[in-house]
Amino acid sequence: MKLILATKNQGKVTELKEMLKDIGAEVLSLDDLPDIVMPPEDAPDFKGNALIKARHIAEATDIIAVSDDSGLVVDALDGRPGVMSARYGGADATDKDNYTKLLKELHGITEKDRSAHFACVVAFVDPANDEEITFDGKVEGHIRETAIGECGFGYDPVFIPNDSSKTLAEMTPKEKNAISHRAEAIGKLVRWLKERKY
Repeated sequence: MKLILATKNQGKVTELKEMLKDIGAEVLSLDDLPDIVMPPEDAPDFKGNALIKARHIAEATDIIAVSDDSGLVVDALDGRPGVMSARYGGADATDKDNYTKLLKELHGITEKDRSAHFACVVAFVDPANDEEITFDGKVEGHIRETAIGECGFGYDPVFIPNDSSKTLAEMTPKEKNAISHRAEAIGKLVRWLKERKY
């Protein structure tokens, strides 16, 4: 089986390839398809954005497409940054820009009121079989007051999962993949693919 990951985010590509290795697929990413222009991610939720990306790639290539849309949902900020997580600090924001803005908005809010969760929806679109399905994942935790850790990407340096004393950015890839929202969603996809004997 050949499939395309609908992302150029190298952090996501690395994580997703590791999680998908058990199914023995040939895994490509958008870096392998430089001529494809992605559509705007303008859906109001993670599921809608994941489907926009996967459908676009599947239609453009006639190859199975897998995409994820994920983000950080902070209770004290009424769910922000949510679907805007990757662009929270502006159109060309870096990961540090995004979490720096988040920390500024949470300034003065005590740790017990900094609850948050990472959410992920993975979309699978198979154009040959006209099949489309989504899987979701979630990890609960809270936002610390300062960033710490060198691993991971995105908001990992400021997010501490429940029952842990470390941020996601302080964890090894193996530790993170054992609990992450993306790992949960991809795990559901892998189990489904195996059941369907893809």
